[in-house]
Amino acid sequence: MGPETIRFIVGIVGNIISLYLYLSPTPTFVKIVKYKSVQAFKPDPYLATLLNCVMWIFYGLPVVHPHSLLIVTVNSAGVLINVTFCTIFFRYCGWPCRKKMIIVFILEILFIAGMVAVTLTLEHTHPARSMLVGILCVILNIAMYMSPLTVVKTVIKTKSVKYMPIFLSVGNLLNGSIWLVYASLDFDPYIMIPNVLGTISGIIQIGLYIKYNKTTNWDDEEEPPNGVEMPPAASNA
Repeated sequence: MGPETIRFIVGIVGNIISLYLYLSPTPTFVKIVKYKSVQAFKPDPYLATLLNCVMWIFYGLPVVHPHSLLIVTVNSAGVLINVTFCTIFFRYCGWPCRKKMIIVFILEILFIAGMVAVTLTLEHTHPARSMLVGILCVILNIAMYMSPLTVVKTVIKTKSVKYMPIFLSVGNLLNGSIWLVYASLDFDPYIMIPNVLGTISGIIQIGLYIKYNKTTNWDDEEEPPNGVEMPPAASNA
């Protein structure tokens, strides 16, 4: 098999793992629908993931970065899934939360529209467009990778990994690793950098799980503090 075929196969595997991670919050939303309440959970991870996916879709379009179909497909799925999650959240949260979601959504639209306009107007080559959009995607991904620090802090403080599921931690590690391989096969630094962080994040999560698994009270039925839940991987591209 040639390099392009191998890269395509790796990308397909990456799509499957990323789809699994996108769908990982489903039990939370089943619970929200069941109780008709968002409880203490927050919409921030899903709004951020939605923006992240749209940016990577733009990055993967032929006008910006040719030959990146698998980047577009996986993040298109991410957009559909997170729009669904945000819609459910909007349906069952109170007006203050709805107001915040509307404001954030409008700001995201304005940011994306501005990014598209600047990229297509001021940059006229694929390398220049890829660099501009790629840098923005990397910055957003790095910012999003800060969000699991809340969960990590909670794990260390409580010495409990009950709300940091091992299957999701392993998924994050596999997701970061597979997209890191994908980026390495054609050396795409903008995909590589966030997924190096994703791989490291997954290793840290699994390390914490191994360390605190024995001190976790699995019979405790309390809700996660402040709606804490392990967010899916920030970068699925």
